Amino acid sequence: MRPDVTHFYDPDTSSLTYVVIEPSGTHAAIIDPVLDYDWKSGRTATKSADKLIAFVRERGLAIDWLLETHIHADHITSAPYLKGRLGGRTGIGEGVRAVQRTWTAIYNLDGTIDAEAFDHLFTDGESFRIGHMEARVIATPGHTPACVSYLIGDALFVGDTMFMPDYGTARCDFPGGDAGQLFRSIRRQLALPAETRVFVCHDYQPGGRPLAYETSVAEQRASNKHVRDGVSEADFVKMRTERDATLATPALLLPAVQVNIRGGQLPAPEANGTAYLKIPLNRI
Repeated sequence: MRPDVTHFYDPDTSSLTYVVIEPSGTHAAIIDPVLDYDWKSGRTATKSADKLIAFVRERGLAIDWLLETHIHADHITSAPYLKGRLGGRTGIGEGVRAVQRTWTAIYNLDGTIDAEAFDHLFTDGESFRIGHMEARVIATPGHTPACVSYLIGDALFVGDTMFMPDYGTARCDFPGGDAGQLFRSIRRQLALPAETRVFVCHDYQPGGRPLAYETSVAEQRASNKHVRDGVSEADFVKMRTERDATLATPALLLPAVQVNIRGGQLPAPEANGTAYLKIPLNRI
């Protein structure tokens, strides 16, 4: 089956959100939705999410799932906001438990962050449905332990594993990341049929080229600058380790992760009516 895929791009975080619609149907899933957040002022907004809502309502879609490919470090998810207005169930890979344990300790949270933050935790190989269309989960850890890819018909949503071929692959230096594991995860993706469509989670537009978000297994195998055919695991791990050592910490990592491990629920307001995020000092 060939689902209808519509992308929404957030230039502030270079993030892509997808609405995936069953062929000739009205059921859909939303993958990796963004909540607008200004880290300078600490203000949130729903402009990006409201565009999704308008699209869904204009098309008369029923949202079955709000899917996360992983715990994002570059944006806050708007899944709870969308669920409250469109319905659907939230889902992420079961590896989120490890991410929650790690970051609960880093933030010194009270232990209430658990898997119940999401409606469903997917296991590797698990199947689910979007209307009449079958989808399958592929565990693809390496960037984080929670990373999964969603194979929906002929379309593969790869999260932060591969990017467009001219940009390569995701970093592996966050807590729980592992470059060798990422290489093996990507080889699983690239074992799919050559014509499989591949949709990336970010596009950083190297060299100032226009936005690109769709590629294919064949194109990735032929020309991904980091993991094309012929690159060994040892070579990849060496490249990834050396490159990661030069990368800056993402600007939204500390604000975003503490919200995303809660499934996107913002902290409860304190006695003065204001909600607060925590920033651990000298820890990351």
